[in-house]
Amino acid sequence: MTWSRTCSPSRIDIENFHVVSALTARTQLGQILKRATQNNERFVVDRRGEPSVIIMSIKDYVDSIAPAPKWLEDIQAASKRRGTDRLSMRQIDVEVARARRTSQKKTKTLAR
Repeated sequence: MTWSRTCSPSRIDIENFHVVSALTARTQLGQILKRATQNNERFVVDRRGEPSVIIMSIKDYVDSIAPAPKWLEDIQAASKRRGTDRLSMRQIDVEVARARRTSQKKTKTLAR
């Protein structure tokens, strides 16, 4: 590979990547995606000796490149403590509808 460690973003350790050619990426994309998703493996697709793209799972990306801000981590921790992190989308929709109805009733009462 012709590129140096200094070309890589500071948060990415290039040692953790598998370098594959563009042809291999094209012919083995399904396998590469599976490995990236299931094993959190990272791939650099090399085109004519130069790095072109990085393939990594969303979870790996979020954890290493774009970590959640502190306020979001606080909300997630509070949600886990209350047990609301296990609500289904249907349950969330019911709660939102209930809160909206309550809010509308309060608004109508104040308008009178």
